Amino acid sequence: MPHRTFLWFILPSLTAMILFIALPIVSVVIQSLHVEHEQVLVTVENCGPFGCTEETRVDRAATEALREAQPLGRFNGLGTYLDRRHLATAEVAEAWRSSETMGQFWGRLMNLPFYKALAFTLAYTFIVTPLVLVLGLAIALGVNGLPRLMRGPTIFFSLLPMIVTPLIGSLVLFWMIDADGVIGATLARLFDDPNLSLKASPTLTWITIFVYGVWHSAPFAFIVFYAGLQTVPEETLEAAMIDGANRWERIRYVVIPHLMPLAVFITLMQLMDNFRVFEPIVGFQAQASATSLSYIIYSDLRGDVQQFGSAAATSVLTILGVAILLAPVLVRTWRDFNRKRA
Repeated sequence: MPHRTFLWFILPSLTAMILFIALPIVSVVIQSLHVEHEQVLVTVENCGPFGCTEETRVDRAATEALREAQPLGRFNGLGTYLDRRHLATAEVAEAWRSSETMGQFWGRLMNLPFYKALAFTLAYTFIVTPLVLVLGLAIALGVNGLPRLMRGPTIFFSLLPMIVTPLIGSLVLFWMIDADGVIGATLARLFDDPNLSLKASPTLTWITIFVYGVWHSAPFAFIVFYAGLQTVPEETLEAAMIDGANRWERIRYVVIPHLMPLAVFITLMQLMDNFRVFEPIVGFQAQASATSLSYIIYSDLRGDVQQFGSAAATSVLTILGVAILLAPVLVRTWRDFNRKRA
């Protein structure tokens, strides 16, 4: 394709990407370098019959004038990235110097909000993503082996978790694991412990959120793998059967290599989605036991004092985290592409 034709072909998509992706990211980066103006305080002397007293008040006119003069806020450079709410470089260095063991260092690190959220975010990402791949492939193989009359209804019910809004789905599961819910009451009866609560333990809260993440995302992997199974060459499968390959060997040496590009695609999508986990934390009201990077952004923007600079800095760090996670997969895909061309 000539370069000029190719340029006109991609121009609409390129324009949309610049307007709706590149420019917003640039604006977020700029905002992250600024912090909100502090309120201007003035001391006022009030005199009465019994003497004079001094009172400190907020000078609203001066504060508004300052905000109008510098709408982005006060320039702070990388200060927001390095403060205690984010990378906390000073606190991390102090914890490293004063800790005698790695356990002590890890415990102090988990007291810092950013690293506590990062730990849960990474755990959610690296546990849910592979489970979604495995479960999605297993469901696809199972549905593909059903009689044709049963495939339609089975596919419909298998896609229900993906149809339900994430926040609504997490709320439903939250009510089910309540002490009066179906799951919570059943477990309390099985273990003969009326005080048993899945919400009281941080570990059980994490596990519940992980289970929900797998339940909600598995249908996406299933439908992609199922579509890929329809393109597996029948001749190759028949040749493998003639050579004596059993079902597991056909899946391992024929089906899985054929579906590998789809597995890479699902992995990329899941890494991006799972690293931005947010809805389950709100739905389960689990912010006391589990916080994510996205929830920190939400907290900065919903407080009485909206901290746009802090939220922007966390957003930039989240984008960098997603880029780091995707880099190995993209590099491997690029190498495989070049190898096939060679």
